[in-house]
Amino acid sequence: MNELLPLFVNLESRRVVLVGGGPVAASKLTQLLAAGADVRVVSPEVTADIAASGVAIDLRGFVPADLDDAWFVVAAATPEVNREVARAAAERRMFVNAVDDPANASAFLSGVVRRDGVTLAISTSGAAPGLTGLLREALDAVLPRDLSRWMHEAARQRKIWRRDRVPMSERRPLLLEALNRLYRRKNLENLENPGCGFVSLVGAGPGDPDLLTQAAIARLRAADLVLYDALVDTRVLDLAADAQPFFVGKRAGRHALAQHEIHAVMIRAAKRGRRVVRLKGGDPFVFGRGGEEALALRAAGVSYEIVPGISSAVAAAGLAGIPVTHRGLSSAFLVVSGHDDEAFSAVVEGLSPGSVTLVILMGASRRVALARKLLDIGWAAGTPAAVVANASMAGEQVWRGTIADIAGDHVPDTADAPAVIIVGDVAALALNHEAKTEVVEDSRKASGGG
Repeated sequence: MNELLPLFVNLESRRVVLVGGGPVAASKLTQLLAAGADVRVVSPEVTADIAASGVAIDLRGFVPADLDDAWFVVAAATPEVNREVARAAAERRMFVNAVDDPANASAFLSGVVRRDGVTLAISTSGAAPGLTGLLREALDAVLPRDLSRWMHEAARQRKIWRRDRVPMSERRPLLLEALNRLYRRKNLENLENPGCGFVSLVGAGPGDPDLLTQAAIARLRAADLVLYDALVDTRVLDLAADAQPFFVGKRAGRHALAQHEIHAVMIRAAKRGRRVVRLKGGDPFVFGRGGEEALALRAAGVSYEIVPGISSAVAAAGLAGIPVTHRGLSSAFLVVSGHDDEAFSAVVEGLSPGSVTLVILMGASRRVALARKLLDIGWAAGTPAAVVANASMAGEQVWRGTIADIAGDHVPDTADAPAVIIVGDVAALALNHEAKTEVVEDSRKASGGG
């Protein structure tokens, strides 16, 4: 095959036919809609995502006439259907992208990095889509953190060059000098204003770096100092390649730093002009003491922001296929800390037993006492329960049983692994698409029944 000609195509309001209705077609539909294309899907069956997308859908097999008014076609069906689409497209001198089927393709959708108005595309001519994805991630990692400033300055300079009729051949070195001036000016501002630092209270999600928000990734890339907790996966720190990592975690009563010492480190670093990320497992404001830290920063006159994260309170249940609310089973859920008897009792004693889904954080080591408390205040012994340990991580485990099983200490020991306890009828559901590592307790056996 000859070298491909890279193109960026404007598909806004232009008809694109998408042949296929499975998960792969759904992912391509997302890309096409982002480009503003007028998409028509042709497939005997479609996923729920495609059905809910609002595009035109023909629930039938492909026929060549489907391409008569189209500008472009994407074939995400079987090889046989893709070949039929390719023949029809060739007859109409139309380009076709056959997903993971280079023999039937004349155009290849690339791995794309979009950041601050810049678009980079990578292609392996359809031969190695996995490598395309890896290269896309690598390019995204090396792009400058403040690319938006580059774009703004380049657009500003272009107006000047066009006004002054600067030849194209002279513009690149001029742009390089203009970008260098940005950094010289920034460094001068930092010298003149040593107290211009900033603190981002960032949620790291339940553990897996793939569950970080885009905002969290951006703050990590821009950080000078990262103060991270014990539940933060160290792979997340790789995103802060230019920052100094500093462990301030607390686990089972073992504290690297007292809370007031963490406040002092954040404030001191910010007042020295550093960009600080206070990185917390889950969400900063869900049992993360983020509120205390925000108040300390405000009192010290330090600028800060809150970057929410995905809390394990809902993520652990979701990853185990347990919806914390489900029509007909539970219309509400309550998140409670399990590490303190008095606080736990004050919350659950005010509930009608079984009226909500109970999500217990920081209670794994005290699960037997917590379950017995629920039984004491009237929760049914057979109420379904689940324990999710190491949610989203490689060692994730899901145990399922009942409150009585937990009260009888029939749950496998999770050691020091972070675990979430879910109590309520929804805990009996297992709606995850892919099988998880699960230990399912037979409550009859645990209670000595036949």
